[in-house]
Amino acid sequence: MNKLELMDALMKIKDGSLLPEDLVKQIQRAPFEDIGIAKLDHHRAIRQGTPEIIYGRSKTTDQLRLIVEKMIAAGSDDILITGLSEEAADVLEPLFPMEYHPLARVGVVNPKQDRSQVGMIVIASGGTSDQAVCEEAAITAEVLGNKVVRLYDVGVAGLHRLLAYHDILLEARVVIAVAGMEGALASVIGGLVSCPVIAVPTSVGYGANFGGLSALLAMLNSCSSGTTVVNIDNGFGAGFAASRINQMEGLK
Repeated sequence: MNKLELMDALMKIKDGSLLPEDLVKQIQRAPFEDIGIAKLDHHRAIRQGTPEIIYGRSKTTDQLRLIVEKMIAAGSDDILITGLSEEAADVLEPLFPMEYHPLARVGVVNPKQDRSQVGMIVIASGGTSDQAVCEEAAITAEVLGNKVVRLYDVGVAGLHRLLAYHDILLEARVVIAVAGMEGALASVIGGLVSCPVIAVPTSVGYGANFGGLSALLAMLNSCSSGTTVVNIDNGFGAGFAASRINQMEGLK
């Protein structure tokens, strides 16, 4: 819907020939922008409350540049690019205002100066080797307007490290448990808290870990109620889902 169409619709609302809720439905169904290499869903924020997020892996720098240009022209800010390599970030940073987080491989283009921070999401990792996945989840959640508390290296090999933060875990609206190896951390946390737990298996581990498959299967078979699982190394998916849960009305 372009500006002329929008003005026409507003006039119809004024004269009573169009209801406001019908205009909202029209905007939600508005077409995407076809730029050849991609079809940009500029109205996703209206439908889902969150703008479209760019998956950076396998895209060329020219493709990323064009997509970002079009999104900024449409009024987007806090444009999240996941899986963004340092080489691609080096090309984009001189062209756009951008925050780049190399450990998480996440870029935030046209970042907001002030972001709200509601509720509390706790991200707990089994070990230091899981931090890249944790940071992808944390940055995603922060950009989406959530308060994030990081508890890193609190795995079950030294359970007292996790129990030392029991009070913080109990304050969380949602916990993201990130672990490789046998993936036991999610089950332990699920047995300690009353809030939802999102389990993230990572590819950290020796040969029989099978690139994270053993942790994934262990988390899928968790006996802790209220635990759900995202894909291997999918920090973004966990951060996004946690944001949805954290910002639901009626939670503590």
